[in-house]
Amino acid sequence: MNNLLNIKTPAEAAAQVRKADYNLSNNGIGNLRLAYWNLPTEALVEEAIFRNEGALVAGGPFVANTGKHTARSANDKFVVRHTDSENNIWWGVYNRPFAADKFEVLYDRMLGFLQGRDVFVQDVYGGADESYRLPVRIVTELAWHSHFVRNMFILPQSLEEYKRFVPEFTIIAMPSFKGAPAVDSTNSETFICLSFEKKLAIIGNTAYAGEIKKSVFTILNYLLPLEGVLSMHCSANVNPDNADDVALFFGLSGTGKTTLSADPTRRLIGDDEHGWSDNGVFNFEGGCYAKVIGLSESAEPEIYATTKRFGTILENVPFDTVTRLIDLDDDTITENTRASYPLEFIDNAVPEKKAGHPKNVILLTCDASGVMPPIARLTPNQALYQFISGYTSKIAGTEVGLGKEPEITFSACFGGPFMVHHPYKYAELLKNKIERYGVTCWLVNTGWVGGPYGVGKRISIRYTRALLNAALNGKLDDVKFAHDPIFGFEVPTQCPDVPDEVLNPASSWHDQKEYDRRYKDLAMRFKQNFGKFEVGTPQEVIDAGPNVGTN
Repeated sequence: MNNLLNIKTPAEAAAQVRKADYNLSNNGIGNLRLAYWNLPTEALVEEAIFRNEGALVAGGPFVANTGKHTARSANDKFVVRHTDSENNIWWGVYNRPFAADKFEVLYDRMLGFLQGRDVFVQDVYGGADESYRLPVRIVTELAWHSHFVRNMFILPQSLEEYKRFVPEFTIIAMPSFKGAPAVDSTNSETFICLSFEKKLAIIGNTAYAGEIKKSVFTILNYLLPLEGVLSMHCSANVNPDNADDVALFFGLSGTGKTTLSADPTRRLIGDDEHGWSDNGVFNFEGGCYAKVIGLSESAEPEIYATTKRFGTILENVPFDTVTRLIDLDDDTITENTRASYPLEFIDNAVPEKKAGHPKNVILLTCDASGVMPPIARLTPNQALYQFISGYTSKIAGTEVGLGKEPEITFSACFGGPFMVHHPYKYAELLKNKIERYGVTCWLVNTGWVGGPYGVGKRISIRYTRALLNAALNGKLDDVKFAHDPIFGFEVPTQCPDVPDEVLNPASSWHDQKEYDRRYKDLAMRFKQNFGKFEVGTPQEVIDAGPNVGTN
C-alpha cells in the first residue's frame, strides 16, 4: 500500500518487534514508509481488513480475490541465465532464459516502485528437515500474502531466532508493479523472475498467492538435487503405527494429491511438496493449499472443516455479503478456488512434518481419455518411465488460459513447470531410492471411465480410496493380476469394496473398437512425448514404455 497520508495502521506499533538484524538494505531496499516484520496471523488479518484487501466470512476465514490472475501464469516465468548455473538448468518452455542485465533493470525499477511504501516481511523456512531447510525471506505488498506465507511455510520459534535470521534466498512479490515488455523483455506486464546467483526472485502484476509458494518450490528443486536429495511434487502420509510405511502421491493440481493423502486412517506429512533424503521424507511446507471447488463435507471432511475456521485464507471463493456464507460450488470467479491453512488444522497431521522412507509410491494421473485402469502395479523401470512422462490432464483453472475441458498433457516428473534440472536428474534419484528401500510403485487413474471427458464419468473417489487402501494395506498382494498388453503394467482383477468391472476400463465402454483405438492413440502420444528425453535416459527405462507395434 502506498500510504501517502501516513495513516497509522492497526499493527504499526508492533511492526518492528520481530525485525531481523540482517535487514532489507542487504537487498537494496530502502526509503520505505514502514516494513512490518513477521507479524502474527491475527495482526495480518487486521491489516488486510484495514487495507480493504478482503473480507472475513462465516467461521472466520479470510477471503481474498486475486483479480485478473486466478492461477499460475506459466508463460511469464523466467530464470536468469548466468555462467555459474546455466549448465545445471533444463532450458526450454518451463525455464525460459532471462538476461542478467535485463534482470538488473527490472529489479531497479521495482526498488524505485517500493519507495515510500509499506511492505510486509516474513522470515520462514522451506523444508522440515533441519539438515536441508532453506531460510527464505518473503517481502510482500499485501498483508494477506504475508498471512499466506505464514500458513504455507515453517516458522521460526522464538524472538531470538527471528532476530538472528539470515535468508539464503529472498522473494519479493508486488502485484501492483507491472513489467514493461518493451523495456524489460518480459512476455507481458506479469513476470516471475528467479536469479540463482543473486539468490533473489521477483514477482510482479499478479496477486495469485500460488506464485509465491511455487517460487520456493522451484528454488528447492534446483538446490536439493545438487545435494543428492530428491525434491518431489507430491503429497505424503504415513502409517500411524510404522514411521517407515510412508506413501507418496505424485501428481499435478487436480489429480487428487491433497484429497487422497488426507486419509483419516493415516497421518498426513504434507499435501504438495516434499524432499526425500537419506533421513527419510520431509515436507517443504508448513501448510496446505487445497483446491476447494465442489468440496463436500461428506467426501472430504478434514479439508472442508478448514473452510470454516479462522486462520484459513480462501482465494476467489464467492460468498454472500449479508450472511457471509461461502459457496464452494460457485465457479464464477474461477474453478481454481483455493484454501490455504496451516497443516495443524488437519487433526491427524504429523507435527514434525517428516517421517521415514516410503513403502509405496503412487503416480496419480487424471486420464481424460477414459482408457487407463484405475490402478496398476509398476516395475521400477515402468515407474521411471511414467514419472518422466508425467501424463495427466490439466484441470480447468490451474493455469492461465485453460478452458472448461481438461487438456491432455505430459508434465515431466509430474511437475514440469517447477523442475529446474533435466527430468532424468530427478528420475535417477528416484530410481536409487526405489531400489535401496524396496518401494512398490503404482499408477492410479483419478480421471474418467466409460468414455472420454464429456461421454464417460469421473471415477468415484470412494472407489479410488478403496483401491489405495488395498494397495497400502497389502490387500492386493495375493490377488490375481492381468498383464496390460500395451503398457505392460499389472492390473488387479479383484479388490475389496470395488466391483470387478471397475478394474477393467474396457468393460465400461459401449464401443470396444473405439476404446482400443483411443488406448493405442494414447500409447503413441506417450512414445512421441518421451522422444525428447531419450538422450541421457537408460535404454531399460525407454524399453519400459508402451508397445504399440503389433497390438
